[in-house]
Amino acid sequence: MSDQLTSNGDGICLARGTAGYAEAADTLAVQYEEVTFGEVHRDVLQLVPAEPGRILDVGAGTGRDAAALAALGHSVVAVEPTAELRAHGQRIHADSGIDWVDDVLPNLTLSRHAGRFDAVFATAVWMHLDAEERGRAMARIATLLVPGGRFFVNLRHGPVPAGRHMFDVSLAETSELGAAHGLPTVHRSERPDLHGRDRVRWSSLVFQAQNADNPLG
Repeated sequence: MSDQLTSNGDGICLARGTAGYAEAADTLAVQYEEVTFGEVHRDVLQLVPAEPGRILDVGAGTGRDAAALAALGHSVVAVEPTAELRAHGQRIHADSGIDWVDDVLPNLTLSRHAGRFDAVFATAVWMHLDAEERGRAMARIATLLVPGGRFFVNLRHGPVPAGRHMFDVSLAETSELGAAHGLPTVHRSERPDLHGRDRVRWSSLVFQAQNADNPLG
C-alpha cells in the first residue's frame, strides 16, 4: 500500500495502517478469537462502564471486544476499515447486535452515528498512526466522549510484521498527547503478548474526559 490515503469507492479513505490485514484476514480471524475480551483487557476491566451505555470500538477486527461489550448490555458501534475482517466479524458475531461501520482514524467521520460515547476502545490500532495522525486522532476521540467518558488504548511494542505500517509508540508520548486534548491518563500498565511472542509486549492506557465537577470524571 502506498504512503497516501486511498479511496475504497464509497468515499471512505483507507489508512496506511490497514496494509497487510486484508491478505491475512483468515488467519487473523482465528488468532483474534483465540483470546477473550477479559484476557486482553484484564488490567482495565474495573474501568469499563458498569451501566449499559454507548461504546465505540475503533479497529474492531472480528468484533471479539465489541461482542463482549454488547453482551454486557452496551450499545456498540464497531468500526473496521478492512472489509475482509469486517465480514468475518459479521459472520462470527452475527447475533450480537453490533452496528458495523466502515470508517477509519484519524478522521473517523461516523456520518451515521452522531453523538458521543461513554467509552471508546482502540485495541492494537494506535501504533498504526504516524505522529501527525495520532494528534488528529486524539483530538477526534476527545470530541466523541461524554464528560467522564473513557478512552481505552492497547499499544503493541516489538518487531513490525512484514508488510505492516506500524510505529513503536511510547506510553509517555501517548499520555502527553491525551493530556494536551483534555484526556488525562487514569491507568497505565504493561503485559506480555498473549500469543507467546517473546519479543512482543503490550501497554494499556485509559484516558478520561474531564468534566466541570471532577477533572478525572
